[in-house]
Amino acid sequence: MAEWTNLKLSDVLQEKGYIRGPFGSALKRRDMKNEGIPVYEQQHAIYNNRQFRYYIDEIKFNEMKRFQVQTDDLIISCSGTVGRVSIIKEDDPKGIISQALLLLRINTEKVLPLYLKYFFSSREGYNAIISRSSGSVQVNIAKRDVIEQIPLKLPPLNCQRKIVEILSFIDNKIEENRKINNNLEQQAQAIFKAWFIDFEPFGCSIPSDWTVLTLGDVSQMGAGGDKPKNVSSIQTENHPYPIYSNGLSDEGLYGYTDIPKIYEESVTVSARGTIGFVCLRHIPYFPIVRLVTLIPNTNILSAKYLYLYLNQQHIIGTGTTQQQLTVPDFRKTEILVPIKDVVDAFTNIVNPLFDKIWANQEENKYLSTLRDTLLPKLISGKLDVYHIDL
Repeated sequence: MAEWTNLKLSDVLQEKGYIRGPFGSALKRRDMKNEGIPVYEQQHAIYNNRQFRYYIDEIKFNEMKRFQVQTDDLIISCSGTVGRVSIIKEDDPKGIISQALLLLRINTEKVLPLYLKYFFSSREGYNAIISRSSGSVQVNIAKRDVIEQIPLKLPPLNCQRKIVEILSFIDNKIEENRKINNNLEQQAQAIFKAWFIDFEPFGCSIPSDWTVLTLGDVSQMGAGGDKPKNVSSIQTENHPYPIYSNGLSDEGLYGYTDIPKIYEESVTVSARGTIGFVCLRHIPYFPIVRLVTLIPNTNILSAKYLYLYLNQQHIIGTGTTQQQLTVPDFRKTEILVPIKDVVDAFTNIVNPLFDKIWANQEENKYLSTLRDTLLPKLISGKLDVYHIDL
């Protein structure tokens, strides 16, 4: 094995490459716009997404040059859910970081930014941040002089490149599957819109034999309860059933348990915080607090029809922030109900799309497990990367 070097985080940063987000006095609520240049927040490090809530104008952007992101910067969450990391890619939009982020700008002569991102994504790297952080009520990332002392054992750059190549190969396949699934989802939504919003197959008007009922009429509705007694953070033979909450990451996956509560294909809707996050569930699961469940009466409509109907933004207002969604009120929500033959015909058309989505999700679970198994072995040097062919 080629010689590895012992360094500290401070050794691999550019000059002025440790940047905490701006204080509140530098970026105020009145600076925020509905459009413009995006503000990167904690969620972008935690969930690795690029869905933005806040924007600033060009003038404010130019005032805050120190906090502007660049390609290959690492952004790390600093409060509450501490230590989650994302890398700024070449096609990510320009923007600035919020107060709740730490930005690391890397000296690429010493370490590849993506290698360092993988290190901090590993249990060793994550624990290096968490073990140095503190807070009795809410955990906050440690001070700069503490974080910069995090030890790094780095292989030569050519070895780093090989490790990054291996892990990126897996991540790129996961991302490719996600893009395919987004496209399949859009296809299903487009078919639904053509049939049940624009009524194209029916002369562009609602057929007279269709009815309007309430969600309470067409589904068995309930609210998630307390988490089960037996909980595992990973899926095992003894804990095969997913537990879902109202979270946005991994469709609200909380953990796994031994006994499911709902067996039927059904729909869940987040009831607190970000109201109206809708998911179609096709395997047995256990719902917990702040999640509304709907098991459709399949003599009236299918779970896929119900899911796509609720996913139309004008139904719930997906993504809006309200206090909560209550079961008694939600039961009263009206829903257009076609005749059974039409529902069945539509469901048969979209079934293959969802089957492919679920197959890709299963493949991604396998790939994620493979990546997470390889990661600690690669960054510790336990695997000889030069004998791995892709």
